[in-house]
Amino acid sequence: MTRPSVRSESGTFETWRLIESWDATPEFNMGLDEALLDDPEAPPTLRLYTWSPDTLSLGYFQKWADVPGTESAGAVVRRITGGGAIHHTQELTFSIVLPQSHALFRGPVPLSYGRIHGALIVALTEFGVEGSLAGSGGLRSDREKSGMCFHESTPLDVAWGERKGVGSAQRRRGGRVLHHGSIKLGSTPLEGDIATLEECLPAGDPMGALVPVLIRTFETSFKVRLERGAATSSERSAAQRLGERYASQAFLQRR
Repeated sequence: MTRPSVRSESGTFETWRLIESWDATPEFNMGLDEALLDDPEAPPTLRLYTWSPDTLSLGYFQKWADVPGTESAGAVVRRITGGGAIHHTQELTFSIVLPQSHALFRGPVPLSYGRIHGALIVALTEFGVEGSLAGSGGLRSDREKSGMCFHESTPLDVAWGERKGVGSAQRRRGGRVLHHGSIKLGSTPLEGDIATLEECLPAGDPMGALVPVLIRTFETSFKVRLERGAATSSERSAAQRLGERYASQAFLQRR
């Protein structure tokens, strides 16, 4: 398939910061993404991260009572992005934070989902996965009233084997965009029969196989150079301050 690309204004490659946060707490993960979203001085940033303990994240607009199984997860948080609940274990989360004026997010909102998911589809081909956008016909992984992201497909989700394997959501405010995405490496009892990469990646180090391919594909597709870095001290302080509310009962049950 044709590689989706987003060219910078000058036609040259731009630089994004790459932050990897392995086994981070749910409060830190959510707090840092919000800190980056709200900081107009933050550089273009791609984050790749996992969670410890395993965490169920509720979509911003979900009601607590509409998501059975919250007691089964090691922790529960509410995201500031929409969509359904995700059980963050055997899974890679990525976030992209950029100005809304960036070419990746220009035009109607669905176009940005298509660009990002198109790049992921290209990456998956390296593991023998024939992924595609889900389309409007529904998937075998769809279920009613579970509250789970991977049980409710949209036309722009990434699917293979007639099941959903990648889902995304966005939050736009203050002229900036936070795009959250989830790639399932394996399933859990809360998610059941969904698409995963379990049989496509080495059992000993699935993340070690997947991450370099994602980085390379994002660089090629979006015409960027990803430079590994870390959150600044001010970003970490903001993440700690903002993160405290994500798991608070008041925030979790606000809907």
